[in-house]
Amino acid sequence: MYDAVIIGGGVTGCSVARELSRYHGKFCLIEKEEDVCCGTSKANSAIVHAGYDAEPGTLKAKLNVEGNMLMEPLSHELNFPFRRIGSLVVFMNKEEESVIHELFERGRKNGVPGLRLIDRKELLFMEPGISPEAGGALLAPSGGIVCPFLLTIALAENAAVNGMEFRFNEEVTAIQKAEKNYEVNTSVGKIQCRMVINAAGVYADKFHNMVSKKKIHITPRRGEYILLDHASSGIVRHTIFQAPTIAGKGVLVTPTVHENVLTGPTALFIENREGNNTTQAGLDQIMHDSLRAVPDIPFRQVITSFSGLRASEERGDFVIEEPEDAPGFLDCAGIDSPGLSSAPAIGKMVAKMIAEDLSLKEKMSFIREREAIPDPKAMSIKERNLLIRKKPAYGNIICRCEGISEGEILEAIHRVPGAKSLDGVKRRVRAGMGRCQAGFCSTRVMDILERELKMSPGEITKCGGASVLVMGKNKEAYSKWKSTTL
Repeated sequence: MYDAVIIGGGVTGCSVARELSRYHGKFCLIEKEEDVCCGTSKANSAIVHAGYDAEPGTLKAKLNVEGNMLMEPLSHELNFPFRRIGSLVVFMNKEEESVIHELFERGRKNGVPGLRLIDRKELLFMEPGISPEAGGALLAPSGGIVCPFLLTIALAENAAVNGMEFRFNEEVTAIQKAEKNYEVNTSVGKIQCRMVINAAGVYADKFHNMVSKKKIHITPRRGEYILLDHASSGIVRHTIFQAPTIAGKGVLVTPTVHENVLTGPTALFIENREGNNTTQAGLDQIMHDSLRAVPDIPFRQVITSFSGLRASEERGDFVIEEPEDAPGFLDCAGIDSPGLSSAPAIGKMVAKMIAEDLSLKEKMSFIREREAIPDPKAMSIKERNLLIRKKPAYGNIICRCEGISEGEILEAIHRVPGAKSLDGVKRRVRAGMGRCQAGFCSTRVMDILERELKMSPGEITKCGGASVLVMGKNKEAYSKWKSTTL
């Protein structure tokens, strides 16, 4: 019997898990994939929005501004990268200028700090590469950028240290209300709990509708992105938006915390809840729209493209509540943009609701801080040499593009929850994120996974499930190649 079960290991579920682990109780998080951050949270704009976009009075508006303010102190506590670089919403004509003025008024009502309308001269000073058609912009100094992988992983690691149980490769198949609790059926077995927290992303309506007669409906909205190499770093200094439309915030151009440049997303409603493929039409649209604001984007330096799904609920706001006919079942549904920005505030809000419902007491022993995996690249030569003497694996470079050592990969594997696949390693330490996109390091990372997790080559996957990398006769060939090459 658990006090509370969280369904979904994205940034929302992991934020709730971290905040809930402040309390005494027996809790677990169930995730159908092999790791946290495998759904919406792994493929988004990595933007911490200022909060001027959401309609005043909505949960989105309230939690976006609160989450933005919480993100920086949280980044210090949990050691993940966050930079408050500011955002600019650029207008190109009189019609768009009126939209910018509306955003300014909306942001003012939402309590966004430091909002300012700037003219073309100041805009050019801040962003020399901006389009000659730009007439000015809305400046939001509180806007920021974050690494969504490391944020989610940091929340999960800290929750685990504080007693949260993580159950991976376990899919929830049914939920039933019993007399005083809930029974959660999974692909592994049955779980009894006093409360269920539904943070299942694009599948949240499926679980809500199992327990409530008041139905909700979520439609996935696909957003495609293009990522450029480090060589493109510096073409923009802020997150550059254009005037939003009814389809969303539009295509942006932004630096990343890892010194890449990201452009996108598109916004297309689809029915397939696993439809995270990219399309030629989508990528063409990104290039066309982003060049309108920043004409000199070097698209010859593209290293990858990807897409993610946002969970859009038909009411257009976050759904964070217990259905009237299903007390003890708490929805965190419809968490689309600005869900990443709002996650710290959502976690606090939901954990407080659970604690009040279950009369939980706070721990005096809660561990609020997390040490990041050591990054030799961020150290002085003296510090790096001392680390390598102590742990020689940090001197063995596995990923040449990103300069990632064997020591970092070992840390990624042996933390809790740790990496069990190539993507799990990649999201924690960036091995395979560089220009060659794992062309060089993938077999070396596979070798480390095989050795450390006592796996055979045929058990190693790219991202869990059926994504095995070595099959059939290739197993013998791979083993022979490895013995002579690695």
